[in-house]
Amino acid sequence: MATKSSAAPRTSFVRERFSVFSECLLTGVWITVAALPLVTFPAAFAAGSRHLRRYLAGEAGGVREFAADVREAFRTGWRASLLWWAALALLAFDWQVARSGLLPGGRPLIAVSLLGLPAVAVWGLRTAAAWHPGSPWSATARAAGRRTLTDPAGSLLLVGGFVALALAAWQIPPLAAPALGCLAAAAVAADRR
Repeated sequence: MATKSSAAPRTSFVRERFSVFSECLLTGVWITVAALPLVTFPAAFAAGSRHLRRYLAGEAGGVREFAADVREAFRTGWRASLLWWAALALLAFDWQVARSGLLPGGRPLIAVSLLGLPAVAVWGLRTAAAWHPGSPWSATARAAGRRTLTDPAGSLLLVGGFVALALAAWQIPPLAAPALGCLAAAAVAADRR
């Protein structure tokens, strides 16, 4: 009798955790579809993170709410999205130029680029994960920048999520879409810590 009563809570716990994982995978597919134009990636990631926060809080939400959040996030944050992509492109360009050997003192520029790329990427993800409708992107970005620097464990969690996403995309490209939802879950977890 004792084994049956202890098995029921364990089964419920496993079912609950698997439902969160499956919601992350579905959210990753939604984020991927909404981010196809690339410039909408921060808005799609923000909407996906918001959807996961709603799901964890037990609030209602589905694809309609996700789409409404994407529209609102892009409408209010397209400038922040362009700046984020420009910063990533500039750091990638600096890295390529420094690797070419055409610049004297290219080694420090390589180091700055290799450290700057993940820092800017994490900052953007933390900004998107913390976004709420009605909150200005600039204030959210400042707060996310502070959290990126003052919470190195959370930032490393997101870097690890990037690595897992890159490995999934490299080994089995179709897994990149659901893995993006796991990255959104990592961003929400880092934000809630």
